[in-house]
Amino acid sequence: MSNANGFAVVTGASKGMGAVFAQRLARRGHDLLLVARSAGELEALAADLRATTGRRVEIAAVDLTDSAHLLRLKEMLRARSDIAVLVNNAGVGSVAPLLNANVDDMERMIALNVTALTRLTYAVVPQMAARGAGTVINVSSIVAIATEMMNGVYGASKSYVLAFTQSLQHELAQSGIRVQAVLPGVTATPFWDTLGHPLSNLPAQIIMSVGDLVDASLAGLDQGEVVTIPGLHDVEQWNAHEAARRALATQFGNARPAARYG
Repeated sequence: MSNANGFAVVTGASKGMGAVFAQRLARRGHDLLLVARSAGELEALAADLRATTGRRVEIAAVDLTDSAHLLRLKEMLRARSDIAVLVNNAGVGSVAPLLNANVDDMERMIALNVTALTRLTYAVVPQMAARGAGTVINVSSIVAIATEMMNGVYGASKSYVLAFTQSLQHELAQSGIRVQAVLPGVTATPFWDTLGHPLSNLPAQIIMSVGDLVDASLAGLDQGEVVTIPGLHDVEQWNAHEAARRALATQFGNARPAARYG
């Protein structure tokens, strides 16, 4: 089967949202490069996708928090000219109170949620810009906006993902590259069990299925959204928030401090 649609690279692809992104993108006609730590889980998913979609599926067993692993993957991506889609899905979270959290764990969170995402984006965007086509999907979180909701480093890392995506879109608007930040809420993935905060402890009415989440993300991408919030039913609330933010940004450039500081 031809690879006319190009390769889609999905990080954190072995389970949860990453695995479903891989399935959906294969159905859309993309060959795949699946990235995660577990070679066994990746190969099992790859075998299933090859059998069910007929697509070419490669794997890269990489620990994105390991700088040497990350460098190897970055160089691998930079050397390719067929990457059409990058889904920066890999991430880790925490519900620990900020000052009770282990700072080494927080540093690893930053390495995965921020550093790896940034470096992989830098690896593929220049080739996309040269071709005038490509897509970058960055998985953020509603805690990018509701920063007090969970651990502060986690919220800050996802705020970074949102701000980075919006800045990319601003800079690349004329390049032919599509850029999207996806802000999931509570989603039925292994993420919550990993945090020691199982979904059974949460109200069922706030838990979105991973299939619905990924399908909403891709629908938002198709509609041209830069920021997709699957759980927000009234999109005008987000539009108003963004309009207010942009209006406020024009008010900061003054030579003298505000009168309240005099």
